Amino acid sequence: MEIINPKGEQTLRVSTDWCGRPLTLEVNRVGFRSSSSVLVSYGDTVVLGSVVVSDKPIQQDFFPLSINYEEKFYAAGKISGSKFIKREGKPSDEAVLIGRLIDRPIRPLFPKGYRQEIQVVVTVLSMDPAFRPDVVGMLAASAALHNAGLPFDGPVAGLRIGRVNGKFKAFLTPEERAKSDLDLVVAVKDEKVMMVEAGAEQVPEDIIIEAMHWAVENVQPALKLQQELRTKLNVKERAFELILPNEDIKQEVADWAKGKFGDKIRGNVLERNQILSDLREQMDADFAKKHGIGETEEEKLQDYQTNYQSEYHQAFELAVHQEVRRSIVEDGIRPDGRKLDQVRPLSSQVGILPRTHGSSLFTRGLTQAMNIVTLAPLSFAQIVDTMEVTDGERHYMHHYNAPGYTVGECSRIGAPGRREIGHGYLAERALTPVLPDKADFPYAIRSVTEIMSQNGSTSMAATCSSCLALMDAGVPLKKPVSGVAMGLMLDGSKNPHVLTDLMDAEDFAGDMDFKVTGTTDGITALQMDMKVHGLPVEILEQAIKQSHAGRIFILDHMTSVIKAPRAKLSPYAPRIEKLQINPDKIGSIIGKGGETINKITSETGATVDISDDGLVTIASSDTAAMEKALNWVKSLVEEPEVGKIYQGTVVSIKDFGAFVNILPGIDGMLHISQISEKRIDKVEDALKVGQTVSVRLEAIDDKGRLSLSMRRLEK
Repeated sequence: MEIINPKGEQTLRVSTDWCGRPLTLEVNRVGFRSSSSVLVSYGDTVVLGSVVVSDKPIQQDFFPLSINYEEKFYAAGKISGSKFIKREGKPSDEAVLIGRLIDRPIRPLFPKGYRQEIQVVVTVLSMDPAFRPDVVGMLAASAALHNAGLPFDGPVAGLRIGRVNGKFKAFLTPEERAKSDLDLVVAVKDEKVMMVEAGAEQVPEDIIIEAMHWAVENVQPALKLQQELRTKLNVKERAFELILPNEDIKQEVADWAKGKFGDKIRGNVLERNQILSDLREQMDADFAKKHGIGETEEEKLQDYQTNYQSEYHQAFELAVHQEVRRSIVEDGIRPDGRKLDQVRPLSSQVGILPRTHGSSLFTRGLTQAMNIVTLAPLSFAQIVDTMEVTDGERHYMHHYNAPGYTVGECSRIGAPGRREIGHGYLAERALTPVLPDKADFPYAIRSVTEIMSQNGSTSMAATCSSCLALMDAGVPLKKPVSGVAMGLMLDGSKNPHVLTDLMDAEDFAGDMDFKVTGTTDGITALQMDMKVHGLPVEILEQAIKQSHAGRIFILDHMTSVIKAPRAKLSPYAPRIEKLQINPDKIGSIIGKGGETINKITSETGATVDISDDGLVTIASSDTAAMEKALNWVKSLVEEPEVGKIYQGTVVSIKDFGAFVNILPGIDGMLHISQISEKRIDKVEDALKVGQTVSVRLEAIDDKGRLSLSMRRLEK
């Protein structure tokens, strides 16, 4: 039965094959009151993309677009694992990151000056466990926007691909993801790349480039299907207006600025900012005299500030950006005087904080990041419970903070926003491939980057500072990791001018921000955003290859500060001993209702953690406490050994002998004939319940029964 549609419109579906599964886009079945909605089905995954657009522009100086990715536990057949909250609440970090993933290729495809508020909600209604639903969500958002009649220069579509046994594949299963050395998301418009994000196991640059080409080729069916749906719907364009700088004012400011920039705004960043501030004040004074109404200069300035200043300041910023681009494209000179492939001056320190487990201060130009590493037992790992992950754990956590003072501004101090979560995740992803296995280094690791000063590429500074602090903490990294942000300026002929180590002025005026992290052996993470409507892979190839020299230069600096991870941990870090036991013995350590493990912890002060595979970790800053807890655990899981002498406790007496406890939960039979060389008529004559005795384990029969002897000890 066809669903009732209040608008009288028929449900419309289009389908195609995409990477081995049917892909279907459907409209007019749900979401009647949204501006546009599309139901996307791929395998057993169903995602709803909904768009609502305001009728009129909003008076503000940025594009009011919000994209929200909604995880629904029911989509995976789950109820939240929290004992107290069973409904979805604050978006998980994973949901925030996917929302950013969808936002980044879409936002640049709207025209400058568009100010109508747009809210995109991507809701996962059903999730196929065979693959991740994020790129299906990107497709749903793009299709809904493409059908909304907006000035959206789409569509876009993305692929998440891996490399298993040397072959690229999209929509990997969890088992395939575990074997893959690459996790790459590429968003594409037409045949150009709009966004890249990746984590990799030190994968060579050439492989990354090859993977991008593969993604561009294989995403085409999803793009064509969106276009087919739009054509069948006969989408009508909505009327809109752009809020753009007044062309006369732009020209007036451009004429005024001629000859006032040039070498004056090249060089030291702080001096440059002050020069620009002084020029802006001079411009205000000049145009206040020219356009302000009033009899006095003060009245004219006040009128100018009220009615004109905002537009003139906007035009001034555009003039500065144009000068930055002109200088780079025509002169090959950057705002701070560097060459295009030159990294800013570097300086670093480690061990700067006395009581932390590891610390560093990494400075690159005016960008500065402090990082602090804290080590803790594995029980301090973060439990992850999302739509996609059940009872997962994060043993390595990177958190990023950048308060207002880092850019010289007063700002609200609150919970981390989408930017902070995104930057922290990128630095975390950059270092995860070089971390030791938890079996070799059984610690939970928290790395916190406190940005001290910002002037571009703070996420890469976070990566470098975190690597230094981890080595200072004695974490045995496989290889040190550095990161660099690459920029791009396209001239009128679309010729690329690639910049190494991007700074703020270049980012604001440029066309791309491409972050690359890696070791001497290959790439560990990528993240690319752009302001143009896509780039061919060939330009990205140039940026990736140029980044290699920049990364190596930074790595050389870092290893000159600390060559390798410290051999010893900080004296304030917990010491951890590990013990692999038979998983069947886990219950012996825990005890009834946790009684045994709680007793060990309370009496020794050590922390005892047990994983399901039988890995026991004992952590303490007190060596004696550690030793006591370790011996206690060993005694609980020790297997009885024939011929070994034990100190046991008599637990019961029978006519034929006594039962003696030699190990936790293990009793043996001491026959009356084995108590002494002398004849004993009654067991009670020689032994009492609770008495401690030395016994030798003589034998273990087929049924696991133990035979003990005191008699053998007398010989």
